[in-house]
Order: sequence, then structure tokens, then C-alpha cells
Amino acid sequence: MTTHFFETYFMRIDIVSVMPELLESPFNHSIIKKAANKGIVEIVLHDLKDFSVNKYRRIDDYAFGGGAGMVIQIEPVDRILSLLKTQRTYDEIIYTSPDGKRFSQQDANYLSTKKNILILCGHYKGIDQRIRDAYITAEYSIGDFVLTGGELAAAVMSDAIIRLLPGSISDETSALTDSFQDNLLAPPVYTRPADYKGLKVPEILLSGNTEEIENWRMEQALERTKRLRPDLLE
Repeated sequence: MTTHFFETYFMRIDIVSVMPELLESPFNHSIIKKAANKGIVEIVLHDLKDFSVNKYRRIDDYAFGGGAGMVIQIEPVDRILSLLKTQRTYDEIIYTSPDGKRFSQQDANYLSTKKNILILCGHYKGIDQRIRDAYITAEYSIGDFVLTGGELAAAVMSDAIIRLLPGSISDETSALTDSFQDNLLAPPVYTRPADYKGLKVPEILLSGNTEEIENWRMEQALERTKRLRPDLLE
């Protein structure tokens, strides 16, 4: 992915995957693509199979002790992580896994302040535990469900992080008012026309009274959060 130097901010995200081609489309469109073209972020995809220890590019094996499913071997992962760590210092080395911490807006905020992030995508039954013990600094899940691999999770997390980087979106204050930034869901939003087939925009939003509008939005955010996601208020 071609990048250009951007004076205000620069982040690099390395992603190690068994199937990196799954990530090519998400990273070549929309805000992520624009951020890369501006030099705000550089995303580098690495194919774990390139570091296989055999000519068949196999990187998985049966689990010790038996059981269903294949496990990513320790050696190819150690090879690539060792190589990448000689090239730069990573602020976080992340593993995507269903048993990781639930990824949140606060995690995206935290990671957006870093310079170098490495994401190791889970696959098959998982990776050899010794890799998690020796290398991984954070483990994240995007929900209580299992995906075929961690590539989609890596794309989701990267999107959430990159849109927070200065210059990624035209109106930087917009990201600060998104849902979950303050543990509240965003209030309802409206645009023109103010009256469409009898469906009207709340009068308060047309009043021009900034203080009252902000109070209304806060009330709506609280009400919506209590109704839809009361767990956020706990």
C-alpha cells in the first residue's frame, strides 16, 4: 500500500494472517484508503504461510492431547514476529480471539494514540499458547461469537482506530460525538427537509438555541442508552 508522509500524524499497522487477501478490499476503500493516501497510516499485510517450515507452506498441526481442530504452529509465528520486532518497536502486539477482551470504543481511543501496532489474526482452533504467552500484549474479541478467522476482526478494529487519527475524517469533532465515546449511545439525528410527508423534525432542533439543543441531545442519549443498552450505564 503506497503511503506519503503526513506531518501531523503517522501510524503503522502490521497484520499477520493466514489469509491476508481477505483484508485487501476493506483496506482499499473509504476512510482507510484516504488515510493511507494521505500518509496518516500505513497498513502492511503479512502472509504467515511465507514463514512456513515446510515446502507445502503448511502452518498448522494437530493439538497435543488430541481433540478436534488444527492449531497454528509456534515456529512460523515466532519467525515472523521475531523478524518484525527487529525492524521496529511495537506499542502493542494484539491477538484476535473469541476469548479476548471485548473490543470497545475506549480501546480504539487508546490504540489510536500509538505509533506501531501489530495484529496477529487467529485462525483454525487458535495458535500455540506459547506465542500468546511470549509475544502478545493484548487480546481482543469483537463479540461473543466465532468467525472463520480473525481477519474481519482485524479489519473492524483497524477501521475503529484509523478514523480517530487526526486528518482521517474531514470533521474531527464528529468522531468525538460518536456512540460509546462517553458510554452513551448517540442521540437521534435529522436532516432536511424539516417536514417530510408529515414526519417532522423535533422543534428544538430548529430553534437555534445551542444550549437547549445540547441539553436535548444529552437527554435523548441517556434515554436511548437506558432503553437499548442499560449495561453501559452500570
